[in-house]
Amino acid sequence: MHIGLVGLGKMGANMRERMRGAGIEVTGFDRNPDVSDVASLEELAQALPAGERVVWVMVPSGQITDAVICDLAEILGAGDLVIDGGNSYYQDDAKHAELLDARGIRFVDAGVSGGVWGLENGYGLMVGGAPEDVERAMPVFDALRPEGERADGFVHVGPVGAGHFAKMVHNGVEYGLMQAYAEGYELLAAKDLVTNVGGTMRAWRKGTVVRSWLLDLLVQALDQDPGFAAIDDWVEDSGEGRWTVDEAIDLAVPAPVIAASLFARFASRQGESPAMKAVAALRQQFGGHAVKAAGGDTVTPTAPPTAEG
Repeated sequence: MHIGLVGLGKMGANMRERMRGAGIEVTGFDRNPDVSDVASLEELAQALPAGERVVWVMVPSGQITDAVICDLAEILGAGDLVIDGGNSYYQDDAKHAELLDARGIRFVDAGVSGGVWGLENGYGLMVGGAPEDVERAMPVFDALRPEGERADGFVHVGPVGAGHFAKMVHNGVEYGLMQAYAEGYELLAAKDLVTNVGGTMRAWRKGTVVRSWLLDLLVQALDQDPGFAAIDDWVEDSGEGRWTVDEAIDLAVPAPVIAASLFARFASRQGESPAMKAVAALRQQFGGHAVKAAGGDTVTPTAPPTAEG
């Protein structure tokens, strides 16, 4: 099988290597000529058999993905297949499918998990699309997924959009898990009684009910940088956590853990927290509690708070 791959960044380049290792011929295109196999999307299309072309798009979601899909709609032809493997918003998939379908081009969306470790371990795949289109691309999915039973690393979730919806929820769950581990770490580190925080979390890795790959990665990070002295506490969000919370609101599904983990990321970006300043001010107003001045000194109210009707 011969496939085209658009986007050879951290994940795309590893996916190309993994597919080639499985015997699939891959022609890759990237704006960086140092990693690209061809000079343009047109050359990529010419390298594939017309009417049978399969092109996997692995670029950042949003405008960049939109632009690549639009370009492919003009370059590819009837009978070809486009797979969007990026973290696209699931509602964009219907628009992309409609645009391509007008030219006889098929579309599949694939939620991909595995990060930079996917080359070695394989990628978890959540795929949306028509059954015949998914089956057509199955050699590619089998090359990318982890070894073992297909159902343990690959799922055909449903029609177009379902794959990216499943990946969106997956990332929302990931937010919550990461936040729980992080809060557990901070609590351990805050207690003088615990003299070996890293060792404690390492001991959780086998036999306990909280063992997971994320925990393995946290222990590895602590080994590399005990106390995380070399890293700032600013945490970005890719957008999928927000989309997950939006869907939970629209569907009236309670998701307090995922929502709280998203808001915690927002809090990480505040050098000073206006909300917590307001909380401190309120505690001073209703309870006469001491507060810390901006310079760090403690200020105790000299008179009880008053109330006006």
